[in-house]
Amino acid sequence: MSNQSETLFIIIFGATGDLTYRKLAPALYSLNIQGSIPERFYIVGVGRKNLTDEEFRARMREGIKLFSYRSEIRDSSIEELLEHFLYIKSDMVSHEGYTDLKSLIKKKEDESGGAINCIYYLATPPDLFSVIPFRLHEAGLTSEDKGYIRFVFEKPFGYEYASCRKLNEDLHRILSEKQIYRIDHYLGKETVQNILVMRFSNGLFEPLWNRNYIHHIQITSAESIGVENRGGYYDSAGALRDMVQNHLLQMVGLTAMEPPSSIHPDAIRNEVLKVFQSLQPLKEEEVPEYVIRGQYTASKVMGQCIPAYRQEPGVNPASRTETYVAMKFFINNWRWGGVPFFIRTGKRLPTRVTEIVVNFKPTPHFLFHVDDMNKAINQLIIRIQPDEGIVLKFGIKKPGSGFNVENVSMDFHYSDLLKVRVPEAYERLLGDVIMGDSTLFARDDIVETAWKFLEPVQKAWAENRDIKIYGYPAGTWGPEEAGKIIGDGLEWRYPCKNLADDGTFCEL
Repeated sequence: MSNQSETLFIIIFGATGDLTYRKLAPALYSLNIQGSIPERFYIVGVGRKNLTDEEFRARMREGIKLFSYRSEIRDSSIEELLEHFLYIKSDMVSHEGYTDLKSLIKKKEDESGGAINCIYYLATPPDLFSVIPFRLHEAGLTSEDKGYIRFVFEKPFGYEYASCRKLNEDLHRILSEKQIYRIDHYLGKETVQNILVMRFSNGLFEPLWNRNYIHHIQITSAESIGVENRGGYYDSAGALRDMVQNHLLQMVGLTAMEPPSSIHPDAIRNEVLKVFQSLQPLKEEEVPEYVIRGQYTASKVMGQCIPAYRQEPGVNPASRTETYVAMKFFINNWRWGGVPFFIRTGKRLPTRVTEIVVNFKPTPHFLFHVDDMNKAINQLIIRIQPDEGIVLKFGIKKPGSGFNVENVSMDFHYSDLLKVRVPEAYERLLGDVIMGDSTLFARDDIVETAWKFLEPVQKAWAENRDIKIYGYPAGTWGPEEAGKIIGDGLEWRYPCKNLADDGTFCEL
């Protein structure tokens, strides 16, 4: 906990957006309830809208009540927090707002007489990621003479390798790497962090976690929603930039990394970097074979008519932006040589689910009849969301005569821990920023290496118009072509039926 003479400022740029309303304000409420924020603090919202402090507080009050993950919401606790909320109107480009911010900080500094710590949270479009830090620097608000300065950047960090590298170079002109926190909210989820504990604290799993025993690994991040009101943004981003470069590859890194020498942030991130450096490079001519992209089309889901992606507001009617990506690749090192990794993500799929599926090699000789190769493979399923948990699937004898094999599950759900509260991702990550723990934040070299790996895919899609973008009906598991990249009689794991066909059955 900070010294009582210190004052913490959390300045949120883009504070009138949905991220602050739905995630950051509820997370700050929870952190304050737990006593994880220093006694002297201010939350300063900076945005383009013309709001008073009270109007800003009213919106934050509503967001906390609607989206807080805490089971009990007390009005008195909300009001206690909101007393610390202030608002500054600024276009975030011109100097005026920064002058107002400097005056506010100076005033509070004079009142407290102690150190001033500042966390700048950029909940803004990426084109402001270099503008805001330089405006703050010009205003004299990035000096650590009187306390620490930390910057939190939302995704995407860059649009491709070149822009990511340039952004890093620009920021490093005025900031050190230890001041930069590139946030990936997936890494704040309890089950993602549990990958490290499960692998490296148990003698059961680590001996099996290699090419000798694992056949392949699947990582899925599916969303049942479409682009909602973000058609304009999404059409310039797409699934590769929005999900693959950050969320999915970060989960690959944690799944495939070597044991770190310690739990120090850089020791863990060094091992993630080694995984990314070992990714087998794709050639542009290989992209159609290893990467499938799709775009959802109109469909009827549970009796509701769902429009096609190209019919969504803000989307180009001739758009070739992908709403689905499936990818196959290899990691060229001693642990994983020859083991294929498959990742997929998409919008308007049958359900919202994120999971890692470790598929173990079948027995070398089948004593018992198995009519489906997929049933002969034991699976370890790490469910990130929803219903966080871990499941081990294996075969047993089906009751009755003969030796018919039936798959069963041994499972653990975080929801079973009735007396244990699982913190929401942004709550955990904001708390880590306050504590100065960068373990769950991407380092500059990791982000650049991830973009470098995807560079051939982006280039091939941009330059080769013959590479197809496959349509898939909303409510299904993506294009049929995505199933072909697995091969060998195997298939993706489908935790839920196609809702476009009907059916609502989901399982962990």
